[in-house]
Amino acid sequence: MENDQLIELWKEGRTRFTKLLDKATEADLTKKLGDSPNSAGFLIRHVAEVELLFAKNVFGKSDVKITAKTLIAGKDTGEWTNLTDLREYANYASEELEAAIRAQKDWSSVVETKEFGMKTKSEAFGRILTHTAYHSGQLALVLKYGN
Repeated sequence: MENDQLIELWKEGRTRFTKLLDKATEADLTKKLGDSPNSAGFLIRHVAEVELLFAKNVFGKSDVKITAKTLIAGKDTGEWTNLTDLREYANYASEELEAAIRAQKDWSSVVETKEFGMKTKSEAFGRILTHTAYHSGQLALVLKYGN
């Protein structure tokens, strides 16, 4: 039952992202806010990549296919301009992370990553929730005020 409740929590929190993704247009993808280095398209791709990295590296779903292009590049390369592709990738991330959450047996076990050190899986769960929410806020501002 605990995993079902966590999935519901995660899905509700992720609506901040999915509602923006639903209303974004292809023209929005190149928008940036002021001197911000990241476009809307980059933010969408980045959120999906990090969710996939959590599914694979934190929650142990070894069959996840991920190449973290936004992290490898370390900056917006301007290539995230296909809305259909971005939506499909975000949906894939959603499905994989949900499956990884569902498969967890011990939320108190500890995982270690170079990005955030040692955390229990429940702490890591909080980390991915807030990561998506953080970038969703950025995306909302870019979509509303960006050029």
